[in-house]
Amino acid sequence: MSKYALALAAAGILGLGFASGAGDPVPHPSSFSHGSVLAPAGDAAFGNEPVANEVVEEYCLRCHSERRQVGGLVLEGFDIAEAEERRPTVEKMIRKLRAGMMPPRGVRRPEVDVLSAMATELEVEMDRIANDNPDPGRRTFQRLNRAEYAAAVRDLLGIDVDVAAFLPLDTKSANFDNIADVQMPSATVVEGYLRAAGQISRLALGNPEAEVGSTIYRVPRVASQKERVAGAPVGTRGGLSVVHNFPADGKYIFHVMPYAAVEGEVFGRTFGTEQMEVSIDGARVALLEVDRWMSESEPTGLNIRSDSIYVTAGPKRVSVAFVRQFEGVVDDLIRPIDHTLADGQIGIGLGVTTQQHLQRVTVLGPFQVTGVSDTPARRSIFTCRPTAPEEEAPCARDILERLASKAYRRPATESDVEGLLAFYERGAADGGFETGVRTALQAVLASPHFVFRLERPPEGAEGGTYRIADVDLASRLSFFLWGAPPDEALTEVARRGELSEPAELERQARRMLADPKAEALSSRFAAQWLRLQDLEKIHPDALTYPYFDETLADAMHRETETFFSHLVRDDRPVTDLLTADYTFVNERLARHYGITGVTGPDFRRVSYPTAHRRGLLGHASILTLTSHPDRTSPVLRGKWVLEVFLGAPPPPPPPDIPAFEETAASEEGRFLAVRERMEMHRANPACNSCHSAIDPLGLAMENFDVTGAWRIRDGGNPVDPVGVMYDGIQLAGPDDLRDALLRYQEVFYRTFTENLMAYALGRRVEYFDMPTIRQITRDAAANDYRMSSFVLGVVGSPPFRMARAAAVAEDQAESTPQPQHQ
Repeated sequence: MSKYALALAAAGILGLGFASGAGDPVPHPSSFSHGSVLAPAGDAAFGNEPVANEVVEEYCLRCHSERRQVGGLVLEGFDIAEAEERRPTVEKMIRKLRAGMMPPRGVRRPEVDVLSAMATELEVEMDRIANDNPDPGRRTFQRLNRAEYAAAVRDLLGIDVDVAAFLPLDTKSANFDNIADVQMPSATVVEGYLRAAGQISRLALGNPEAEVGSTIYRVPRVASQKERVAGAPVGTRGGLSVVHNFPADGKYIFHVMPYAAVEGEVFGRTFGTEQMEVSIDGARVALLEVDRWMSESEPTGLNIRSDSIYVTAGPKRVSVAFVRQFEGVVDDLIRPIDHTLADGQIGIGLGVTTQQHLQRVTVLGPFQVTGVSDTPARRSIFTCRPTAPEEEAPCARDILERLASKAYRRPATESDVEGLLAFYERGAADGGFETGVRTALQAVLASPHFVFRLERPPEGAEGGTYRIADVDLASRLSFFLWGAPPDEALTEVARRGELSEPAELERQARRMLADPKAEALSSRFAAQWLRLQDLEKIHPDALTYPYFDETLADAMHRETETFFSHLVRDDRPVTDLLTADYTFVNERLARHYGITGVTGPDFRRVSYPTAHRRGLLGHASILTLTSHPDRTSPVLRGKWVLEVFLGAPPPPPPPDIPAFEETAASEEGRFLAVRERMEMHRANPACNSCHSAIDPLGLAMENFDVTGAWRIRDGGNPVDPVGVMYDGIQLAGPDDLRDALLRYQEVFYRTFTENLMAYALGRRVEYFDMPTIRQITRDAAANDYRMSSFVLGVVGSPPFRMARAAAVAEDQAESTPQPQHQ
């Protein structure tokens, strides 16, 4: 059978994203043979030329010629025989063809099976080239970002630290904050790690000479005061609950400040005197009275001060919350205060929830220090105790060797230990054994071996590929699946040199996926891939959406993470991200969705009463983060679908194009729905080329308002979600959009795998990685595209297990600072 006939058969019969059987298995490129080319029937009668050459010549050069260069792509003179020299271009062609985006709707285009055959032909050639010249890619180093640094400290010392107080925001690239080549260590970053090392070493060991200090914890204005905060004692509402590290045994004072109303009294409706409970590890230590004008409880102001309370050193859960006085239905709307009528607008900058509201808690102390009690962190550090001066140095060596081995994620060398002992001796000379250990611990936390994940190539590997050392592979695997350093079991396998064996690597990966720590795949990978961090930027208008508060936003975020974690834990098919008829909600979110029978703050699995919310397209987190505070945004929603699900981001808007916000919101006194305003905006030809692809995807979700609640009217106008997708598919709502995406589920699988691999590798996926991406999705078909198939596919892939060493010239080039990607 000819190469063309095979390509056509693979595309049409096996269905690579165009036919209805888009999820069927696809053979590996090596199973294709090459022979004479047979002309297909109908539109594809191209003679003896490869189908790609003929399609490009007949259908693509109108836009992608040397003269027009639409999208910056030139295909004039394209020949698949020269594909190796144009691999980035060919991979772009494959991506557009598989997503059904090229040729665009409205221009002459060949039959679907011909386009599918062309895509398959290009893929076969790209995969053949990759098999002949494998390139696993490389990265220079990887620095622990904020989340990884906090996890590493927790794993080493058992304490939680607020790394935001020390380290600047992490730069993101390719959706993720762990991409190595944008993690260049600036002076600010290095200074942050040094300050963090000093503070964390004192927190871990405690400080009997601690000076009086203060730590402030704030409560957002829009956090509900109706619900019990996670971690707070039963019978309370609102307030906050945090883990606070007390530096020493001594007395501490808690300053509690509620929000004030405009007139100066305590904000919120009161029924007599309210009470606030201060508890430590669930035990009440203070009960504070709060009356409306503070005339009885604190006549000097709103800053309520507790008595001195004795607390031992170490991390403790501190909760400050209102005592619940009654049960029943209570509205907790967002109330705009500090009203102004400037320009006809009501100011809502100080909007808070209507019940009495905690603003901040300050922990002040320690006073009258009595020492430092034994804490979990001290027990993890001091595994031996010298009883005589001559025992101090050997004990310190044992402690530092063990800490360094765990912190550096590899066996500590003699040189490592000797260097740390020098710091110990310097500290011990000033303050004795414990001060010496603390000084050496500070050196451990500031060491490049702790802060950076260095992967050293073997001798003589310059310019070639090499297998990553087992201890480095253990770190790759652990930070991928757990977002944290490897545990003892994984480290021991790596020390024995067994981790690089494929069977053992898979066994360890499966063990780690079954561990609760694998929730990091949802809180780290999925949260960033799905852009959940953008939810924090959206504050829906309080006048239009008075029931939206911080508690609801947190529940939205938690729903999506819990849902993804369930897919990993139960090894569900990845298509559940599009089709699942269930989700996880607590009472607050269930009420928002109109789901009955759910009570309490805990999340539980529920089935949707209708099909509208199936999959991620119905998650309020996604719908809110792709909206503006005062209106929905079909552009943001359509763009999100293109980028996150189809891996086909639209180009940036051309310069000098008026923004959508400049389109009038009303006309002759009549409110214009978002759809009408978009049609006016799209009338500009410069806007229409991109918006014709973006807008129908977003408009299909127009029945969901800014907060993700279902609606049938938009400002008095009926919602009109009807549109035509870029490939001609009619869309009339979220159900149609979901079905349309399922026609391109092979594209969805590849996009998911690309993001998973970028996160796992800590580098951007390049054109030479695409054959591996395709192979992982093909292999996943045999296991019904279950989550483990993709995770294990990435773990077992050459880019994960191997790397390309830099040539000498490349190393010299990398010594020059490079521009950072955003």
